[in-house]
Amino acid sequence: MNQGLAISSALATVLALGLAGAAGAADAHDGTPEKGKEKCFGVAKAGQNDCANLSGSHACAGMAKADGETGEWKYVAKGTCKEMKGLTQAEAKAKLKK
Repeated sequence: MNQGLAISSALATVLALGLAGAAGAADAHDGTPEKGKEKCFGVAKAGQNDCANLSGSHACAGMAKADGETGEWKYVAKGTCKEMKGLTQAEAKAKLKK
């Protein structure tokens, strides 16, 4: 095997592993509750929400347009949402209906 082919193969492997790691990171915010965490609505900063919002206008993490939007959520440690002046999902839905 020549040196150029070996370097190309090594580079391709590194890039493939990097992309696989990025995909795994994206899956971390698929809306599935994490252990010891709960969804807290209305506390996410702009661009720092964890997944889809309640209105369905987006389905991705990091898409919140403004700080503290009622329909945007973030995972927080269980029991801390109320301390942060956050809302449960049911409370957020009720607030959005008004």
